This record gives sequence, C-alpha cells and structure tokens, in this order.
Amino acid sequence: MPSTSHPLADIPDLVRWENTSRDELLAQAAGMTHAAYPHEEVYGDFCTVQDYIDCPPEEVFEYLCNIHNLDEYSYSTRAFEPTDTPGLYVGWDTLADDTRIYMRLIPNAEALTLDYHCAWDQGEDLWMIYLFRVVPAERVLGRPGSVVTWTNCHHPNYDKNPYPELAPDPQRPWVGDFWPLFYAGHKIELTNLKRILEHRHRSGQPISVRAVAEAAR
Repeated sequence: MPSTSHPLADIPDLVRWENTSRDELLAQAAGMTHAAYPHEEVYGDFCTVQDYIDCPPEEVFEYLCNIHNLDEYSYSTRAFEPTDTPGLYVGWDTLADDTRIYMRLIPNAEALTLDYHCAWDQGEDLWMIYLFRVVPAERVLGRPGSVVTWTNCHHPNYDKNPYPELAPDPQRPWVGDFWPLFYAGHKIELTNLKRILEHRHRSGQPISVRAVAEAAR
C-alpha cells in the first residue's frame, strides 16, 4: 500500500486513492452523473464540439489551414483576403450585416492543431480564439479517418463589446449574444465540414477545391 505521507496532504478536498476508498469514489461519481444537465452548466465557460470524419487527418488539417475554405463549411464567414499586416486576414461575417471579421491562423503541423485567432470590427486584439485539434482516428477509434475537436472559451468580451465605437451599426447584435447557441451553431458547421470532406474523400475529388483552383491559374 502506498504511503499516505505526501506533499499534497495539505491541500484540502483532493480525491485520490490515498484518501478516498473505491466505494466512496464510485458514490461521488454516481452523484455527479445525471440524466440531464442545465445548458449553462455544460456550455457556460467552455464550448467543445467533436466528430469523426472519414478522411485522412493530414487532409483534414490541410483543409482547415486554408482560410478560404471557411467560405464552404462555416455558416456565415466569407471572402477572407490578406491585409497589409503579414498573416492577418479580413473577411465578412454575414451573421451580422456589414461586420468585418479579422483572423490569424496559427497551425502546428506536427501536432495537427490549429488556432483561429479572430475578432469582429478590428484586427489588433484578436480575442476570439477557436481551438482545433485533428486526431488520427486509427489511434483512438481503431479505424481510418480523423477525430476533430473544436473548443471555444467564454472570454469576458463575449458579454460586452470592448470596441463599441467600431460597430458599423449601434443596433447590430453582438457576437456574444449568440453564446448560448454556440454549441448548436458550431455543431452545424462541424457537420458541414464532415459532409464536405467525406463526400470528396469517397469520390476521389481534391479535398481543398480553392487550393486546386489557385494552383491551376
């Protein structure tokens, strides 16, 4: 039996083998497990969607890293073009009329992670962070393809526009007004991504149509 003397002993309320029996752990876990959960409890501070995509992970990652593919799988972001600032793009978010959205992509090809750093109205403070991870499904599900997770964190700016003077219309809804619908909205977009990539992969089409079109010019 491991010793109960440990540097963590002074930290209250930890649940570890050393201070909690198996029966106590199972009882606590059962008490935390419910048939239904309040929406705020599940999606109040963090919103994660995930899905399996029958497409090789390297191709899924490459597709996500092409900012122009947001025109295809996202509901409302369109027409991104480079700005005068290296690596910074600007496009339109048609979810709110005449709203400019700025974005910088931060990929890690070795880890298959991609962060979208973006913001409405201005490109200096890119506080809206979209965290993507592509996992080879062979590792985690024992079958070919990819598992994609997409996480947003509830930044305080979602509750209040930090730059109201830059809004094209003072009556425009703020992006944070839609936070209670982020899970559903992003799940719809992730399903779009899944359908597009699986269709092209099954039919042998190029995964990223925009990249192929640009290469043909």
